[in-house]
Amino acid sequence: MFLRVDLSSAEPLFEQISFAVKEAVAKGDLAQGAKLPSVRELAQELSINPNTVVRAYEALERDGVVTRRQGAGCFVTGRASSLNGKERRRQLSDLAQRTVTEGYHLGFSAEEIRDAVEGALSRLQFEKQRKENG
Repeated sequence: MFLRVDLSSAEPLFEQISFAVKEAVAKGDLAQGAKLPSVRELAQELSINPNTVVRAYEALERDGVVTRRQGAGCFVTGRASSLNGKERRRQLSDLAQRTVTEGYHLGFSAEEIRDAVEGALSRLQFEKQRKENG
């Protein structure tokens, strides 16, 4: 499968899984309608507790990234967040502030932080275009 978890990371495993799925969708690795592995399959593949996968899938469903169909599994929705524009912008602003603050505390200049964000966005767009074109 497309994702891995870092058991030694301070980030909770369910958040690692949730982010990996979101990243795969953003890059075009998972298209609308793609079926995610069952809870049992993913838990076994990653050697983690199935409840952790359930928690990740619930977070993804809450965020509108996937939809769960009883007896069929979880599927990628392929649509953007259902939050209203004001709330989406607030969350984006919070994420940007967090990135800038963390970058600052790592000792980077404003220009280096800007370059890192622009580089990440460029890589994401490149990956998505590459997937779409072949």
